[in-house]
Amino acid sequence: MARHRNAWWFGFGPEGLCGWGDLRGQHRRGRRRVRFESGDMKYVILKLLKQKPMHGYEVMKALEEQTHGCYKPSPGTVYPTLQWLEDESLVQSEEVEGKKVYSITDAGLEFLEQNKSTVEDIFERVEETIDSIFTDPIPEITRMVGKLVSQAYRSAWRLRDDEERRRKVTEIVEQALRDLEAVTND
Repeated sequence: MARHRNAWWFGFGPEGLCGWGDLRGQHRRGRRRVRFESGDMKYVILKLLKQKPMHGYEVMKALEEQTHGCYKPSPGTVYPTLQWLEDESLVQSEEVEGKKVYSITDAGLEFLEQNKSTVEDIFERVEETIDSIFTDPIPEITRMVGKLVSQAYRSAWRLRDDEERRRKVTEIVEQALRDLEAVTND
């Protein structure tokens, strides 16, 4: 399914809710998501490659991990940036077991050092955003709602050809809603 430019996303990370927003970065309600500004990605990737050489998919997974699932980079962001870094001789690549593995060069290390304050600002901004996401006044509820929604969608998707069991998923969610309403109205 292609995503429309103005389509809405609702994100969950390993810790739960990451927020509401649209693909232009607009946030209508809820929390902010981790967003990198134009040009940030080169610094972020270089910092990751300073830790260890990685192929593109590993870079994407490392970014997702470091943002607790609140930023999921696309290949369309990571691979062109890796190519640009290689064109600028800030990283080099070699074929390892059929995968292009990138490592930072001395020029890349120097570039990172020259832009140390920029890199620190980027990671400070990302850390602040993640902190704001996970300092919800009711984090246990946020986590559980995220898990419930994720599991309900996953179950419905897996059971899409089994009408009876899919209806059971709907009944479970409806019962949870009734139970919550009952607690609220007590």
